[in-house]
Amino acid sequence: MHTACNHHLLSSSFILQIPNKFTKHHSVTVFTSPTTNGNILNPILGCSKKSSMDGPKKTTRKNPRRSSYGSSRKSVLRKTFKQEQVTFTAPISEDPVVAIIGGGMSGLLCALQLEKRGVRSTVFDTGIHGLGGRMGTRTVDPSMIFDHAAQFFTVSNPLFSELVDDWSHKGYVRESLGVIGELEAGGDFLPFPSSPPRYIAINGMRTLADSLLSQSSMVNVVRPCWISSIEPFNGMWHLSENGKHRGEFDAIVIAHNGKCANRLLSTSGLPLIARQMKRLDLSSVWALLAAFEDPLPLPPKAAGIPFEGAFVKGIDSISWIGNNTQKLFNSQNEGPHCWTIFSTSSFGKRHKVPQENIPNATAEKVKGLMLAGVENALGVPIGSLKKPIYTRVQLWGAALPTNSPGIPCIFDPLGRAGICGDWLLGSSLEAAALSGISLANHTADYLKSGGSRPDEFAVGLHDEFQPLDGHDIGQFPGLESNNKDIHEAQLQLGV
Repeated sequence: MHTACNHHLLSSSFILQIPNKFTKHHSVTVFTSPTTNGNILNPILGCSKKSSMDGPKKTTRKNPRRSSYGSSRKSVLRKTFKQEQVTFTAPISEDPVVAIIGGGMSGLLCALQLEKRGVRSTVFDTGIHGLGGRMGTRTVDPSMIFDHAAQFFTVSNPLFSELVDDWSHKGYVRESLGVIGELEAGGDFLPFPSSPPRYIAINGMRTLADSLLSQSSMVNVVRPCWISSIEPFNGMWHLSENGKHRGEFDAIVIAHNGKCANRLLSTSGLPLIARQMKRLDLSSVWALLAAFEDPLPLPPKAAGIPFEGAFVKGIDSISWIGNNTQKLFNSQNEGPHCWTIFSTSSFGKRHKVPQENIPNATAEKVKGLMLAGVENALGVPIGSLKKPIYTRVQLWGAALPTNSPGIPCIFDPLGRAGICGDWLLGSSLEAAALSGISLANHTADYLKSGGSRPDEFAVGLHDEFQPLDGHDIGQFPGLESNNKDIHEAQLQLGV
């Protein structure tokens, strides 16, 4: 789940391979040459950018209609498909540094695995309160803590199991002992079996993200930071945030998705990566955080047990209710009682608004409908719940993937750039971790090869996408029989 952003889009640039007497190798130099009518002049020297689409230019409207989200989607698509491919020819430095844009599970595990391979990295993340991406936690006060994105995770892959065992030993995570299940409208609760184990982070999911890099020595973190442009220049990638230079790097990793990533890639010189990112479809989900002074009236089958949460069936406005107080503090009796409630993706789509500027009327309407959904799920009369002592609604506009290429990572060796994220394998924290590790190994292998055999390192640039199954709040491998395990043999992690 990602927050929205407003990025400055830069005009297309031509990449010219020119010997530079001031450097020790041939460099990749960028020239941007706008004409008076806003078009770009043709390059006049040996161009190493090749058009990603041939054919005559289409006439565009003088004033295309813009969406309510700040830019024309057709404009972004047009830039994505017509941009030319960057080809780096400069030798890779002896001590390369990788930029990782996105500090969720995938980006963090990519950074840690690069460190194991002896490669330095810098993680850029937009988080104001901390790292984590979908591992988001909101702390109102010490007794009022909400996991407002990922609720828990499961383990099915042996490599991920080793990681989780290590995190458990270090005190980052623990097994959740509460009961979850399915809740039908009217209060019919069916508990799930205790296997497979479910894991949560101590004091909220974000604490896991903040703990992962606590002992690293080769990972730099820059936050909050909105990388707004990536430009190739003199054999390196140059990153900037609204005109402020943020460093130069031998390779880049895109570890986020959605609107921001599409804008960033639309003029990057990475048309194949940009095209794959544009194929990704993402759902929208509303999150309601609600704290009650007294315990909620649980259904008979959920009463008297450590009820932690349920996937809700048959109610359009909600798909999950989770008791943070029970989960984090093992308490059902001491208040306040903090619940995270998620909508269905269909409800999220129907009530979608710009998430960075939610109208008060929409927020109140969504809150009322979701609380009514809770009453329906619990089997109590509408309007009978006591008013919460605290509420907050949040729209995850790019919540979860609904399709996937089913590969661990994407890498463009000509542009020295890759993509990692849960969506490449599924929609779980396990998938995110395995994708980050896979891309780190692939990138490290490429850097150590000197970049002399790029054809051997191209991965995932043309794979087709298939629909994803799962809950509205993601996949939990092993939790249900219809969830397919992520097999190590398919990942080719090279560990």
